[in-house]
Amino acid sequence: MNRLFETDLYWQQIRDGDIRAMKLFQRHYSCRRYKDGRRPKLFCGPGEKIVLLSIDEKALFVWRKFISQDGQKGINCAIFRNESQILSSLLIKQAEQIAWKIWPGERLYTYVNPRKIKSKNPGCCFKMAGWRFVGITKKQKLLIFEKKPLKNGEAYTKEKLWIQ
Repeated sequence: MNRLFETDLYWQQIRDGDIRAMKLFQRHYSCRRYKDGRRPKLFCGPGEKIVLLSIDEKALFVWRKFISQDGQKGINCAIFRNESQILSSLLIKQAEQIAWKIWPGERLYTYVNPRKIKSKNPGCCFKMAGWRFVGITKKQKLLIFEKKPLKNGEAYTKEKLWIQ
């Protein structure tokens, strides 16, 4: 187990293609299956990436830094799947702190496909973690959420917003 930081409670860093993470990814709505039956060995896509698996191996989070075709800038949450009992918003907040340790000061963003999830409030777990809705992609009509860091690299929280 490769722990990124001594203070992290839930996440361990693993490699793209780890079989435990692959099983979780295969249940994620973004998983694409090849018609010819091939099984890819990797699942994250190109670019810089951090693959996080929860200690109980029931949640997966992938950060990617790549050139987005729709012009988005920053670090992309490419995959988030939570099958654990831990609140998704808590897992997201902790994954944010890991991302900002690796890429200080970067904007974080994600896409949510409202047609592929069960929630009547798409992106709710990101909203509860302090992310904000910023738009919809033109082609696939995906919802775009973002979170920007404070000047010191920390995320805005409700408490910090009220204090400032």
